[in-house]
Amino acid sequence: MAGNEWINGYLEAILDAAGSSRSNNTRSSRRGRFEEKLRLQEKGFNINMDHHHQHQHHHDNKDKEEKLFSPTKYFVEEVVNCFDESDLHKTWIKVIATRNSRERNNRLENMCWRIWHLTRKKKQIAWDDEQKLAKRKFEREKGHKDAAEDLSELSEGEKEKPDANQPESHSDNIPRINSGMDIWSDDNKSRRLYIVLISMHGLVRGENMELGRDSDTGGQVKYVVELARALANMKGVYRVDLLTRQVASPEVDSCYGEPIEMLSCPSDGSESCGAYIIRIPCGPCDKYIPKESLWPYIPEFVDGALSHIVNMARALGEQVDGGKPYVIHGHYADAGEVAARLSGALNVPMVLTGHSLGRNKFEQLLKQGRLSREDINSTYKIMRRIEAEELGLDTAEMVVTSTRQEIEEQWGLYDGFDIKLERKLRVRRQRGVSCLGRFMPRMVVIPPGMDFSYVKAQDSLEGDGDLKFFVGSDRTQNKRQIPPIWSEIMRFFTNPHKPTILALSRPDPKKNVTTLLKAFGECQPLRELANLTLILGNRDDIEDMSNSSSAVLTTVLKLIDKYDLYGQVAYPKHHKQSEVPEIYRLAAKTKGVFINPALVEPFGLTLIEAAAYGLPVVATKNGGPVDILKVLNNGLLIDPHDQKAIAEALLKLVADKNLWLDCSKNGLRNIHHFSWPEHCRNYLSHVEHCRQRHPTTTLDILPSPEEPMSDSLRDVEDLSLKFSVDTDFKANGDLDAASRQSKLIESLTQRASSNGHSRVSYCPGRRQGLFIVATDCYYRGGACSETFPLIIRNVMQAAVSSSGQIGFVLLTGLTLVEAEEQLRRCQVSLEDFDALICNSGSEMYYPWRDSIADADYEAHIECRWPSENVRSLITRIGREEDGDQDDIVEYPEGFSSLCNSYSIKPGGKTRRIDEMRQRLRMRGFRCNLVYSHAASRLNVIPLSASRAQAIRYLSVRWSIDLSKMVVFVGERGDTDYEELLVGLHTTLILRKSVEIGSEMLLRSGESFNMEDVVPQDSPRIAFVEGYEAQNISAALKAL
Repeated sequence: MAGNEWINGYLEAILDAAGSSRSNNTRSSRRGRFEEKLRLQEKGFNINMDHHHQHQHHHDNKDKEEKLFSPTKYFVEEVVNCFDESDLHKTWIKVIATRNSRERNNRLENMCWRIWHLTRKKKQIAWDDEQKLAKRKFEREKGHKDAAEDLSELSEGEKEKPDANQPESHSDNIPRINSGMDIWSDDNKSRRLYIVLISMHGLVRGENMELGRDSDTGGQVKYVVELARALANMKGVYRVDLLTRQVASPEVDSCYGEPIEMLSCPSDGSESCGAYIIRIPCGPCDKYIPKESLWPYIPEFVDGALSHIVNMARALGEQVDGGKPYVIHGHYADAGEVAARLSGALNVPMVLTGHSLGRNKFEQLLKQGRLSREDINSTYKIMRRIEAEELGLDTAEMVVTSTRQEIEEQWGLYDGFDIKLERKLRVRRQRGVSCLGRFMPRMVVIPPGMDFSYVKAQDSLEGDGDLKFFVGSDRTQNKRQIPPIWSEIMRFFTNPHKPTILALSRPDPKKNVTTLLKAFGECQPLRELANLTLILGNRDDIEDMSNSSSAVLTTVLKLIDKYDLYGQVAYPKHHKQSEVPEIYRLAAKTKGVFINPALVEPFGLTLIEAAAYGLPVVATKNGGPVDILKVLNNGLLIDPHDQKAIAEALLKLVADKNLWLDCSKNGLRNIHHFSWPEHCRNYLSHVEHCRQRHPTTTLDILPSPEEPMSDSLRDVEDLSLKFSVDTDFKANGDLDAASRQSKLIESLTQRASSNGHSRVSYCPGRRQGLFIVATDCYYRGGACSETFPLIIRNVMQAAVSSSGQIGFVLLTGLTLVEAEEQLRRCQVSLEDFDALICNSGSEMYYPWRDSIADADYEAHIECRWPSENVRSLITRIGREEDGDQDDIVEYPEGFSSLCNSYSIKPGGKTRRIDEMRQRLRMRGFRCNLVYSHAASRLNVIPLSASRAQAIRYLSVRWSIDLSKMVVFVGERGDTDYEELLVGLHTTLILRKSVEIGSEMLLRSGESFNMEDVVPQDSPRIAFVEGYEAQNISAALKAL
């Protein structure tokens, strides 16, 4: 921007604006406030004067201020955002050279310096952000290169085998099903599948959806509700549950507080159970919480959802594959994290749909430069969202996308996905070659389904392309009652019988409507042949709209005036959602064309809607329309920046009636590819295919008696039970009562075991609750402190006064040998514990069964465990670039089949957990990492293994409700400490019990905060002053 001479004028105008029509005192006050703004900005405040923090400062006068135009604010924004540094410097030099005693020049020099300093700072921040993005890109490329080198043996073979789901030619249709995949058909009607969908945020209900009520209640809500209904109508699907958050707030309708809502009622004779909305309590139910604030309550939602699924599994029983879900499908980042935790807890395949992605939004906001990295993170909780999306990629077998563009340009930004590496791994699996512990989810393109039941084919053909059938030639006489929206549109036109070019979108600069209007205005042949209809949302007063919307509509009006398009362009102020079909019908009646000229269109649902009414389309070549037009073959793609190309494409379709008719027929013929039945067939086919590579071991959910069989019988005093049991004794035989009781119990236990019910042998007995000791008490250097055995003894002593039968579990980062040694130190019998969960949740032992490991638990968590493939890698990526070789070394005593353990040298320079996890993801490895022993040990364990997940495993295994568990922790702990604080269990934090933790190595400074994980007002978290038995007893009684 060389030659910005207007800067002098702007700076002069700033002073003039401050003094216009005001007294000297008022003028000084205004100048002072402006200079104060500059001083605040220099200290790091947001340079965008529109930011909501500035509005909050004068909240009482907000409405009044929004109506007033502030020249000072406008000039400063223009100078700061648009100036040329050299010109501003010249202005400053000029002011110094012509300095005199007048206050005006002193102020001008001062402001010039401050703005220069402020904008240089803005450029420095932008440069720093670019460097961080570039460094991260370099790390990703390096990780992908390392993985590719390890997998290089099949690189030539991979080139020979193209991806059947990614066609090379634009003339081919999108293949809906991979060649190695069976298409879902009615032959699967004997299947009885239970499918769980999760959409956590927003207001979800089946009828009269409040779409647009807020940013959380939009297209995603409509999509998941319609998907649940459509899946429930498929042959072979028994039940569909859509889980969402329960909201019992007075500010929303009471229906959102109902725990269950039927979405579809099964038809007579159908074996389906229907579709339901299940609302899970999560966080304060009396408040409607926006999605950016829901993150700390996700573990509560996970536990509530787990309880529902387990109860449903027991109710469905053997009717539905043991009652377990066929798939768990998370929608958006928050529900993706929920689905990942549930998938790990139940070992059920997970599917993820992103809808919109955090990393893409983050980079766009950074490039805009209006918000700093810190402001973006605090406003949108963007780093928390990105980590949830990365966790979804870690766990998901399949990711559903709408377009190829979403895969390549959006998911391709994530550490956990690389399209080339995914292809290599897929080919290796197909050829039976080891993937060396690496995993990438399968990305599939399944466009959203639509309901075309209300569309009639004759709508697009009736009337022979004009409105004479509906409107008389004198425009006053209706031959048939026409919809009101037609009258509203046609009143703009001098000749309403001309073909209508229809554009329907928000008044958003990204929708590129102004370029369309310029193309129309500058093409005389197009103006003579057609009218243009712009449906740009609803408005009462343009000045009351947001800045961007107001700017677009103002430009539209100016362009209409510039090109004298009166009588040729319609721009109605209002329309109802229910009138949108009639708008499409009007365009089709006139043999018109629908256009979507957006700069980038992620999908393009309006293109499909237009095709359903027989409208040919012209669409942007950037994004989803490319895939849509491959399937529909009903229009032309254009460069949205090329006005001439836009005009030529529209003119071609409007002028060539044969081409128009061919495109119209193609759209109507191929539209079924985007119907809900087609969507569900593709969806179920892909899910079935992905399930084939998911581990077959699952956590059995057995029918619940309330307590285990053996303990129930021990409590029975009267053994005159009318059981028909095969025993080798007679009721009136020689055995005494005690012997008969013992024999009966043994016989029943053996029978249960022979029937495959491992529940009896794995359950310690009837438990009304669990006390779980998870305090990480270490000295500096990693040795267990003296407080650890004291806490164990005091917790067990406090439990004596508790009502009911309480079980004890030790949850620790210690090895089994170390844990047993600590229990001996506190003079507690090993058998007093129901379970010892060691090595940060990777091992589970039962002292009452001779401390043997739970083999089922090991099989449950070993999914995607890279084992030896990451053993040496950790020592390389675990230390900082300037660290020593021995900063992190293997710790052989801590190694086991599902845990790689490493020792950290005191003062060693090692990376934080999030940095190591990032580097592992870039190489295709999915692991959980935990610093323990006061940051002197690192445990690398399977993705599904953790102390928090182990608690959920026991809850399902032993049929103990999570709300009946109490977890004892210190004020700090290992790097998995935060996960132990949250959920439906009660957490007691014992003050002064843990002196040194490992939390400083959890996250880098640019990541999210603990407040984004742990709710600050949770009623389930309580503090205990000290760890003495009497204090613990008092806290338990208070609960």
